[in-house]
Amino acid sequence: MAGKVFFSVTMSLDGFIAPDSPEDLMGQQWMELQQWVFPQRFFRENLKLGEGGEEGLDNDIVRETFERTGASVMGKRMFDAGEQAWPEEAPFHTPVFVVTHEKRDPWERPGGTTFHFVNDGIETALDQAREAAGDRDVRIAGGGATILEYVNAGLIDEFSIALSPVLFGSGIRLFEGVDAARVVLEPVRAEPSPWVTHLTYTVRER
Repeated sequence: MAGKVFFSVTMSLDGFIAPDSPEDLMGQQWMELQQWVFPQRFFRENLKLGEGGEEGLDNDIVRETFERTGASVMGKRMFDAGEQAWPEEAPFHTPVFVVTHEKRDPWERPGGTTFHFVNDGIETALDQAREAAGDRDVRIAGGGATILEYVNAGLIDEFSIALSPVLFGSGIRLFEGVDAARVVLEPVRAEPSPWVTHLTYTVRER
């Protein structure tokens, strides 16, 4: 049985998930947005940042998100930023399908991550990711424009937001340009931690 298609992001209180400029993706503002994830034990182990780390709700959610993901899909903008920022052993450890117009051979990294470059649209990328994921879920990793394309195409089953107590003021809004007339959200859970509030929704068409 095929798994779900989902996305999971951290969002500021004013609705932004990233700065406008790719050069600022690892800057101070972005680090403040993501500060809840860096101390978590599973995150530290996955990126080989050393032993120790926090355990609890946040750590459980990071681990569950990783374990349910059998393949990921991302846009070219996210890949370009990550290609510079990720360690040699990229943190996915599954196949990743990059939606792009660039023709490029698969890029295999240590630790089980292989990036595949898909040139004929989001549905083809999702089909390939579903096949690779088997009975696990497919994560739409980002960025914001790619997530929005999948939402507006009616291809998202579920999503989670870690709502961070940070204000951006400007940047990339998660739902900028969403086709609200076709999307209905049903709350699944809302769980606060000392760092963020975790919100999960299922998505169905109106």
